[in-house]
Amino acid sequence: MIERFLLPLLGLLLSVAAWARPALEVAEARLVEAAHEIRLDGTIEAVNRATVQAQTGGEIVEILFDVDDYVERGAVLLRMKDTEQRARVRRAEAALSEAEARLRQAESEYARIRGIFEKKLVSRSAMDKATAELKAARARVRQAKAALAEAREQLEHTVVRAPYSGIVVERHVQVGEIATPGKPLMTGISLETLRAVVMLPQKWVSAVREQRKARVYWAGRTFESRRVTVYPYGDERAHTFKTRVRLEGDLKGLYPGMLVKVGFRTGTRRVLAVPAEAIMHRSEVTAVYVVDDGGVHLRQIRAGRPVDGGLVEVLAGLEAGERVALDPIRATFALKQGTGAPGDE
Repeated sequence: MIERFLLPLLGLLLSVAAWARPALEVAEARLVEAAHEIRLDGTIEAVNRATVQAQTGGEIVEILFDVDDYVERGAVLLRMKDTEQRARVRRAEAALSEAEARLRQAESEYARIRGIFEKKLVSRSAMDKATAELKAARARVRQAKAALAEAREQLEHTVVRAPYSGIVVERHVQVGEIATPGKPLMTGISLETLRAVVMLPQKWVSAVREQRKARVYWAGRTFESRRVTVYPYGDERAHTFKTRVRLEGDLKGLYPGMLVKVGFRTGTRRVLAVPAEAIMHRSEVTAVYVVDDGGVHLRQIRAGRPVDGGLVEVLAGLEAGERVALDPIRATFALKQGTGAPGDE
């Protein structure tokens, strides 16, 4: 009589236990083709770095930006006294007006002489003289226009503008100084376009030139780049070649002078890899949960570098074909409950 009640109850308990057992999704550790990469120290530098120089002379009367100020492209950096330049513009405008008046007079005289010449009432030499005077008048107008354009350009140079958006890193002048053509005024850099500079060992030059691929690693972030430039000559003492890697993407937080790691792809190799989500990090321990016929087992491993496709290289602790749990939290629960080897989902 009691057995008739106990057997259904036992079956119910076994069903509940089976239902409560967490099902684990697993993946096999497998050999994959991965890019072979070398990593070197690199330094960030600005692609656009320029020193603005004076293109005309004059006293500096106003400086609108200082070191560490952000400047928009086209913004006025400083102004010079422009009295002399404005006077040159007025003289050039007057010279042009005079040249244009003389041109009108020459055109009128040419038309008059030509009419008479066609009637054969003046000599050929008179016609040639009128033609020459017309050409000379036109040349003087062109010369006056060029002089006016030059004078106006010199006037514009008294207002110095930023060639691109960036940050002022050095100011070379003070208010009241006399600027002369070629004198440095301000130095600025642009943070919109950056690159990493690396000294590449000679033995990797050919491979890097062939692959033309690189990755820049900084603060847990990775920047892919296909714009790699290897200088055509090396350092005679160190036997290294200067290499530039153009950065792309969101560069917020990166500044010239920062130290980064630069990885260059030099070929491919076969590595043992598992999905990144299967790896558990606890303090200094890196491990995975291995799932086999005997149940769930915690296995310490030595992880390597990330591999394309969301995988991570395993240097030690696993063999190809072993199955690992993709959810370490569920695997921990299964191990504590001692439920044996959970089935695959």
